[in-house]
Amino acid sequence: MKIKANQYTKYILFLIVGLFLGWLFFSSSGGDAAKGNKTEKKEAEVWTCSMHPQIKVDKFGKCPLCGMDLIPLSTSGSGSGIDPDEIHFTKEAAMLSNVMTTIVSKDKASKEVRLYGKVQADERLIQSQVSHVSGRIEKLYINFTGETVKRGQLLALIYSPDLITAQQELLETIKTKHLYPEFYEAAKEKLMQWKLSASQIAAIESSKKIKTNIEVYATSSGIVTAKNVTVGDYISQGTVLYEVSDLSRIWVLFDAFESDLHFLKKGNKIDFTVEAIPNSKYSGTISFIDPVMDPINRVAKVRVELTNTDSKLKPEMFVTGSVKANLDQYQNKLVIPKTAVLWTGKRSIVYVKKPGDDFIFKLREIEIGPLLGNSYVVEKGIDEGEEIVTNGAFSVDAAAQLEGKPSMMNLEGGITAVGHQHGGETPVVKSNKKVSINTEVKSSLENLINIYISLQTALANDDFSASKKQAKALNAAFKTIKMNQFMGDAHDSWMPYHDYFTPSLEILEKANNIDQLRKSFLNLSSTYISLIETFGPFSKKLYVVHCPMANNNKGGDWLSDKKEVKNPYFGASMLKCGSVKKEY
Repeated sequence: MKIKANQYTKYILFLIVGLFLGWLFFSSSGGDAAKGNKTEKKEAEVWTCSMHPQIKVDKFGKCPLCGMDLIPLSTSGSGSGIDPDEIHFTKEAAMLSNVMTTIVSKDKASKEVRLYGKVQADERLIQSQVSHVSGRIEKLYINFTGETVKRGQLLALIYSPDLITAQQELLETIKTKHLYPEFYEAAKEKLMQWKLSASQIAAIESSKKIKTNIEVYATSSGIVTAKNVTVGDYISQGTVLYEVSDLSRIWVLFDAFESDLHFLKKGNKIDFTVEAIPNSKYSGTISFIDPVMDPINRVAKVRVELTNTDSKLKPEMFVTGSVKANLDQYQNKLVIPKTAVLWTGKRSIVYVKKPGDDFIFKLREIEIGPLLGNSYVVEKGIDEGEEIVTNGAFSVDAAAQLEGKPSMMNLEGGITAVGHQHGGETPVVKSNKKVSINTEVKSSLENLINIYISLQTALANDDFSASKKQAKALNAAFKTIKMNQFMGDAHDSWMPYHDYFTPSLEILEKANNIDQLRKSFLNLSSTYISLIETFGPFSKKLYVVHCPMANNNKGGDWLSDKKEVKNPYFGASMLKCGSVKKEY
């Protein structure tokens, strides 16, 4: 028994010594690991979405807006010292949005101005062939337009009682011209004023016979472009019988719009083609720019003068020309692609990429110069060497609006087309002015209303797929409406709606879930109600329905074509929430 007790004592001592050595060996590294885990946990306790940095939660999961995996805040690019106005994209999101960038550089500022016009006869070479005596047309030797005449060619015979009387006076004065030479000269001068030639007058004197008909001869060569009389017509002195155009030299008259006039100047070379002559290439220089605008078409005529010895160019032929205008005042300026600029009517903006990071962008307002075909001259707001978004700028701006960051609709930031601004106000277009519109415009706007109603129904049914389809259809229908369809007051009234719908419907179409669609639909509905107030009434009866719990209990309206309440903001969860407050 004593031996067994000693053995147990040994085992216990070995165990105690082992535990002590283990603690001594692992205490340092174990403490450091625990400390590291504690630090890591602390760093990773806030999670965010790389696509939507406004999302901040205390545990890993999915982004409630786009469904992407959340990432730790410390690695998301939105920690301390990071600009809160930056837009963060993941590589996958940038590829899906087809976002591409270009480095800003200086380029030669030149603009190609496209011009359209017609061939016209040179006005200085158009001659009117007139009758210098009154009488009756006995015979015409040129019977249709398009005939070629030569100077001195016989055009017509005219019977003129006045001419017969004048010839009788001449013959009578011949008998007494040695006594009264002044009477003879006066009678002779009278015939000469009626454009009888000296040989014709001499023939009358020698034959002692009165001519009953007088010949009319062409005073210029060319093409007959107008025939104004027929045989048997009675005419008065000065009546135009024919118009003859010399087409050996012609004018090409181009129409230049107001916006292009300051790029054109006398002496500019114009290259043009003629639609009626395949593979034709002509060139000339601007010889004249009309100083007066056409008040209806809002164009000024630009003239090019050309020789036309082969007669290929004929009046009224259509031509298409181009002028390469060198913009001396814009040389050595920055030039950026047209696709990079988002234009709201009041300001021009671009998105600049953060240096060293491929997927972080920030809005920049710039001042642009003239449009150079597919690019703009930049006056100020951006520096050479900076990198800007040149494809997918609308996608970047849509992300900015969804996140409540500065965007083309709101430079100060705050959710715009998809929720609320600072102060909780929805940025809608409001107008109290009633304007009349034509049938074409009314049909286009009614199409927008019908698609809106379909979108409202899909949202009420909680059908995201159908809602996305209608959002896409709504954006496509809006793009078919042209600004020139609106005339007078209607044009001015449509402008704010156009500026609102252009980016807002893009955002609506790009929504990733039904909650985003519903937020966009809130502002869209308010603008639609204002649209009906401005341009209505329309053929369909509409109702304004109000839900006091929409928009975070601030209340929200929508349009419906039925009195039955079907709430698009809550769907099945509160389908009947709301009441009709107005009827159109």
